[in-house]
Amino acid sequence: MINLRPATPADLNLLQHWDQQPHVIAADPNDDWYWEVELSRNPDWREQLIAQIKGRPIGFVQIIDPAREESRYWGDVAPDLRAIDIWIGEETDLGKGYGTRMMQLALARCFADPRVTTVLIDPLASNTRAHRFYERLGFQFVEPRRFGDDDCFVYCLNRADWHPENTITSR
Repeated sequence: MINLRPATPADLNLLQHWDQQPHVIAADPNDDWYWEVELSRNPDWREQLIAQIKGRPIGFVQIIDPAREESRYWGDVAPDLRAIDIWIGEETDLGKGYGTRMMQLALARCFADPRVTTVLIDPLASNTRAHRFYERLGFQFVEPRRFGDDDCFVYCLNRADWHPENTITSR
């Protein structure tokens, strides 16, 4: 069973290692997460989480409130939204359903707040595998959009379209 725990400065080397993996770079080629700084910060608009199985880290999840996030990455957005970033750290852990379970846990966290109406994601426009992954989870395509140097597709999942009975709720 997968659980999510807060990422801490003790995870710095692991996250830097994952950032060097070809499949992670391919999914997020132009991003610097500034782990040395960000792992020590805990703003109330963000959760940075390590996914693990029986204590073994397998991936990373970030959940933000895009209306309150400091860089204004998402621009002007409505309140009561969440945005998720997710990846599997090691290529050997791909294709085992871990990403689906991680996303289900992240969505359950988002929608546990009754005010949250919608969850946003922004995979690269070229990442058709990610598009299929999110569509299987119920996300709907919204628009193509450029974020910095990246051409992305914005997808959303509205609370009304979320099916919690398919969500793993254990933490």
